[in-house]
Formats: sequence, structure tokens, C-alpha cells
Amino acid sequence: MFEGSITAIVTPFKDGKVDEKKFRELIEFQIENGSSGIVPCGTTGESATLTFEEHDRVIEIAIEQCKKRIKVVAGTGSNSTEEAITLTKHAARAGADASLQVSPYYNRPTQKGLYEHFKAIAKSVDIPIILYNIASRTGVNIEPETMSRMAQDCKNIVGVKEASGNLEQMARIKALCPEEFALISGDDGLTLPVLSIGGIGVISVVSNIAPADTANLVKAFSQGNIKEAQRLHYKLLPLIKAVFIETNPIPVKTAMGLLGMCAPDLRLPMCSMLPENEEKLKKALKDYGLL
Repeated sequence: MFEGSITAIVTPFKDGKVDEKKFRELIEFQIENGSSGIVPCGTTGESATLTFEEHDRVIEIAIEQCKKRIKVVAGTGSNSTEEAITLTKHAARAGADASLQVSPYYNRPTQKGLYEHFKAIAKSVDIPIILYNIASRTGVNIEPETMSRMAQDCKNIVGVKEASGNLEQMARIKALCPEEFALISGDDGLTLPVLSIGGIGVISVVSNIAPADTANLVKAFSQGNIKEAQRLHYKLLPLIKAVFIETNPIPVKTAMGLLGMCAPDLRLPMCSMLPENEEKLKKALKDYGLL
């Protein structure tokens, strides 16, 4: 259900507000270029600085615009369990295909706390839940054993966006969890290696600007065309490095501004790039043929 390239889509701003018209255009761009889904209100969508009203509206727009043509995996996680339940219930009512649930940040719960948190959210809705494991942002790792327990006890916890960077851990997830539990790459640079150990796709940042190549990489691998998948992997790598030269989503949004896709506006504490890093980003865009 969640295979392929799913874009962690940016939230475009104009005059300090969500630019709804531009957001719809960005969604159409993803659909036209072969993405199998989008994640509104993820890290890349600057969910941390959206108001509750904006958060709900961005998800509603995504669902309205996609019209079931591609999947909408709504970012509705929080470090407050009750808040996450409220956001997830709204996404379910609005018609989201699934929810992406980041592990609670700053609180640093125990493995038991993580289990209870995700279980409470899963029990509150009928839609599928995809866990988001990114200890570099949250300060806590969801251990494979904990993930396995959740997958067995909560039927609508169906997969994980794994951004630990640890392929051994991801292999343990595949070994411990039910066969149908979806392993999804959370790092663009590791998409091909994750596919090779049983992953089914990627929740991607670079696909905001290179959606066709990202989608075709996953498609080529799934069709057994490993050489083509490898070619696209190595083609994308310098661009991926550039869009993570500073904290995401600063570089990718800057790139989209340079490409005329949307305004590069960010909300504090996200800020404009250092000039020397922006020059490196421009070079990567030119080398790729985008600029």
C-alpha cells in the first residue's frame, strides 16, 4: 500500500501564511512526476511551527487535491499523546490514507512509554499508522523489539519510516516484525540499500525537486532492473548531499525558491542558508540539470 516514492512535501508560505494555491500546484507536480504519495505536515513541512488550524488545513488541502490519485500520509505526531490523538482523529475524519507518527521528542520516553504512546494513538483511529524513527531529531530510538511488539499488538501499525541510518537495525526490524510490516527508507541516500534488505520505498525529501528520478529508482528496483536503480542512486547522491548540507528543510526549500517552484520562505527558528552553502547547493542543482 505504501510502496514507491512518497514525498515529504514542503509547506509553502507567502506573507507569513500558508500559500494554499502554491501548495496545490506542488501536489500536482508530484502526481505528474510519478510519486506514489505525499506526507503533509512532516518535518519537511515545518509542522513544528504550524498552528493547529494551519496543520489541519494543510492536511485537508492535501486530501482534497490528491483526490485518491496518490496516498496522503498525514504527519500527525506529537510529544503529547493526547495532542497526537487529536491531530490523528482529524486526519482520519478528513480522509487521510494513513498517519505518520514521529516518536515523542524532548520527553525521551522509555521503550514502555513509546509502546503505550503509539498503542493509544492506534486505538483511537481505524486508519493505518506508520511509525517514524529518527533519534537524531527526537533523542530516542524505537528499538526493533518494541516495534515488533507494536506490530503484533496493534493491527493498524503497519510500517515504519526508518531514519536511524542503521542498516543492521533495519534488518532486525525485518527479521522480527510480521512479513507484511512495511520498512520504508527515511534517508534519501539509503533508499537503494534499504530496498536491498526488504524495504518497499522511501519517504523522500529530494523528491520535492527530483520526483521522477526518485520514483523511478524504486520502480526499477522493484522490477528487477538493479543496474538502472544503481544508476539513479549514484545520479541522485550529489543532489541529496546538497539538500542536507544544512538542517532540513532549509536547503530543499531554498532550492525550490531558486527553481521558481515556491517562495523559499521559512519560519523561525529555520532561517536562510549560509552564503557558502547556498553556492554549493546552486552548483549541485546546475550539475544535476535543474538550474
